[in-house]
Amino acid sequence: FQGNFGDVYKGRLRATDEEVAVKTCRVTVAEEHKRKFLQEGRILKQYDHPNIVKLIGICVQKQPIMIVMELVVGGALLTYLRTNASVVTTKQLVNMCRDAAAGMKYLESKNCIHRDLAARNCLVGQNNTVKISDFGMSREEEEYIVSDGMKQIPIKWTAPEALNFGKYTTLCDVWSYGVLCWEIFAKGGVPYPGMSNSKAREKIDAGYRMPAPDGTPEDMYRLMLRCWEYKAENRPHFDQIHNIVDNFSSTLR
Repeated sequence: FQGNFGDVYKGRLRATDEEVAVKTCRVTVAEEHKRKFLQEGRILKQYDHPNIVKLIGICVQKQPIMIVMELVVGGALLTYLRTNASVVTTKQLVNMCRDAAAGMKYLESKNCIHRDLAARNCLVGQNNTVKISDFGMSREEEEYIVSDGMKQIPIKWTAPEALNFGKYTTLCDVWSYGVLCWEIFAKGGVPYPGMSNSKAREKIDAGYRMPAPDGTPEDMYRLMLRCWEYKAENRPHFDQIHNIVDNFSSTLR
């Protein structure tokens, strides 16, 4: 299928005979985008966690540049949720939130800010395991200030302080995580349904928060609301979020 900078293919690694995903960077893509494409590879190279998509290697000797990653069988989480909306159980949905929290807790421990956490950027592996993917916008620092305007920023997933002041920290990812949980329980619904980006942004600044999707456990909705605290310092960190979701999951059958 087509990715941001090129195409994504299913391939086979000769050395190990395993099936892999191969992301290519179109030759015609601007230099800045090539840098972003390689940035994803450089960041992923250092990570090893069951809830983070695994990088196998980067090929830069000749065009097109390629990033080789583990093949995640279930595809994008967003598509998976929409396709399986009628059959997924509450426990499965909670476990997806738990997996995402585990991956983000790991990233936080590495001082990595993802900046684009959303169901479209997660993958579903064996046993419905969720893996965080798409590190094209991520940065390895505790705080990151954006000065190049609002190019391609996913407004409905982005924390107010990032939209208003260009200031990114892990706590911005926590805000996005709340929206990801909403997407999971809405089984792939679009956040702030019926609202344009600018309307959603205006309403959030005025204190509006999305109601819980039908069937969302109260504990999970309470957590979403904590992730959507206007002041970043009032939001929980990912280690705390992971504990909350993990404990809640263990109470479900």
